[in-house]
Amino acid sequence: MRAIWTGSVAFGLVNVPVKLYSATASHDVDLHQVHDADGGRIRYKRTCEKCGKVVPYENIDRAYDDGTNTVVLTGEDFDSLPAERNREIEVLEFVPSEQVDPIRFDKSYYLEPDPRSVKAYVLLRKTLESTDRTAIVRFALRQRTRLGALRVHDDTLLLQGLLWDDEVRSASFDSLDDVPKVSAKELELAKAVVAQLEDDFDPAEYVDEYQAQLRELIDAKLEQGEAFESAPPEESDQDAEVLDLMEALRRSVSKKRGASGAKGAAKKTAAKKSTAKKTTATKSAAKKSPSKKSASKSDSGRESAAS
Repeated sequence: MRAIWTGSVAFGLVNVPVKLYSATASHDVDLHQVHDADGGRIRYKRTCEKCGKVVPYENIDRAYDDGTNTVVLTGEDFDSLPAERNREIEVLEFVPSEQVDPIRFDKSYYLEPDPRSVKAYVLLRKTLESTDRTAIVRFALRQRTRLGALRVHDDTLLLQGLLWDDEVRSASFDSLDDVPKVSAKELELAKAVVAQLEDDFDPAEYVDEYQAQLRELIDAKLEQGEAFESAPPEESDQDAEVLDLMEALRRSVSKKRGASGAKGAAKKTAAKKSTAKKTTATKSAAKKSPSKKSASKSDSGRESAAS
């Protein structure tokens, strides 16, 4: 498994560094849409309604539309929200486990302790087990502030997202306003039926028959040759961006190497010229030096003659 989030659990003065992993995964067979005549893939492109152009991911922002006005929110806007940058699973309170209604449960995540904080992790786990309590927590994940329930699953801390109160609908049906009377005999017979089907729950005994039969159907069609040859995957905008980036990096490196080579060659040429100039100057000085001495000697001779 790959960690999708790294942070810490904070309760009181205790801080437990952890990693977050998705606890569940879909087993559904991946299907996509194709043209019934030739099996060609049907794809959807991100097209702007105004200009009609396909828009790359880096130019897409999110927006809120109230029916009259549209407010565009950029990546910088979301980064400015302090709650979204928080890397802490904050324990708000510990409540009796039976008070958390399963209807509120959302996606589940496993928490793995940092190797340096295993003792604090185990302490929190044993505390929840011994008190039969669930920690109600608040955390930020994928640009959303979330409510969660932290509880023990086997020997691991499990974080389950909780729906906010206004996300849970109340059940109100007119058909239940007038409750029909149930006789004692009817209730007794219903209990007898329940008693006949009583057992311990073992999830491994249950199989998604639809997905299993779908897989069998696909395998049978493959064996019978009822399949089109798959077309090569279409290059996505992101792939193109990566290729463009790699090409740009290669060009930058080549350009830098070329510039460095040219610069080095220029330095060598300048050094050679400088050395040549120095050598020429030295030779010139050496030639001039004897003539100065000769001039000095002839001046001395004139002075002697004069005296």
